[in-house]
Amino acid sequence: MNHLYEQLLNKVDVGIHVINDHGKTIIYNKKMMEIESMEASDVLGKDVREVFSFNENQHSTLVHTLKTGEVTKGVRQTYFNNKGQEITTINDTFPFLKEGKITEAVEIAKDVTQLEHVIKENVLQKKNTHYTFDRIIGQNEEFLHVIDEAKRATRTTSSVLIIGETGTGKELFAQSIHNGSSRSHTPFIAQNCAAIPENLLESLLFGTKKGAFTDAIDSPGLFEQADGGTLLLDEINSLDFDLQAKLLRVLQEKTIRRIGDTKDKKVDVRIIATMNEDPAEILADKRIRKDLYYRLSVVTLYIPPLRERKKDIMPLAQEFINKYNVLFHMSVREISEEAKILLHQHDWQGNVRELEHTIEGAMNQVIDEEVIQSHHLPIRLRKRYQDGHKNRIIPEADPKTETLKDKMEELEKAYIRQVLAEHQHNITRTAKILGMSRQSLQYRIKKFGI
Repeated sequence: MNHLYEQLLNKVDVGIHVINDHGKTIIYNKKMMEIESMEASDVLGKDVREVFSFNENQHSTLVHTLKTGEVTKGVRQTYFNNKGQEITTINDTFPFLKEGKITEAVEIAKDVTQLEHVIKENVLQKKNTHYTFDRIIGQNEEFLHVIDEAKRATRTTSSVLIIGETGTGKELFAQSIHNGSSRSHTPFIAQNCAAIPENLLESLLFGTKKGAFTDAIDSPGLFEQADGGTLLLDEINSLDFDLQAKLLRVLQEKTIRRIGDTKDKKVDVRIIATMNEDPAEILADKRIRKDLYYRLSVVTLYIPPLRERKKDIMPLAQEFINKYNVLFHMSVREISEEAKILLHQHDWQGNVRELEHTIEGAMNQVIDEEVIQSHHLPIRLRKRYQDGHKNRIIPEADPKTETLKDKMEELEKAYIRQVLAEHQHNITRTAKILGMSRQSLQYRIKKFGI
């Protein structure tokens, strides 16, 4: 049984630290070693007050529970290990009693050290907002229309909801709206709502009042820091319903209340929110309040995925070539025709971000050359379209075809015809295989006369 208990202690994904009535460690599991960057031999059998150190006016929650018998839950604690490394955890601490006497104190800890560094170094500082509309690259008509809609949104302070798959450039649009508005000289702060645990996100957004909980200090939240400017809330649908209700109140009343405070404070913040899923599905699944959705979607921008705007691939690829020429001290000029075909065939599930990484990877393979060839591209593209589609119908080059555009359209027509035939002309299944909407497929069928 002792062996079983030891195995269980080292399998759980939380830190477990137990001290006896003398303050010496008797249990210290593997996860706790990872959190505190220490070995068991550094801690077991030793007094925790001699191993760990704390800032002035702070103390060990373990020792506090051992002395008082108090049970605490969700307490944030920052301290230092024996190497002076800062550790931050969220702790549940409770005593063990025998015949009314405290014999041990137990702490269950979750690591938020990395999260604290992200907040300090990135989130709580004004973001580097260098994107403007003139840096948004695209020739697709639908995409250009979205840019025009976004430019019109710079004239007001209405909330904006940007919808688009991961990697389509939602923050680029958000920054451009901010920089094109009268708030361009005020703070722009971005926060991914899915990246922060729920028990920290509320205090991060609204701030804390000293004494609200153990070790709580007077700390402004993101709304206060963005006062007068813009707050970008990425993946807004990941907020829990209680927090969504509080956010809705802030949007309606234009006031916030720090956790533990009794007073409201006025804030002037423009909200730009993003979703990477279809709002209809999110609403149907009840992952966002309808009243909050309608409040956020005063202006709604839908950024089409890269697979639906293939004519933007080459201008974007050239922009990334220029970027990495500077970074890598290279002089690549262009992409070969064969490589262009491979790029156009790809479905780009990672969108513009995937394209950028593809070009960066290709340029890492280039040696004293000025043209990116097909063999420079990642193997996943080459294997899929050169080897994986040997049985596909690929039209031979027509000597009368003069432009790449004509050749690409012929290739696209043949590929759509092939996939339609393989799926008995079922529009829904074919669209799914091709990675496009039914409407986009129907448009192409009509366009190509299939």
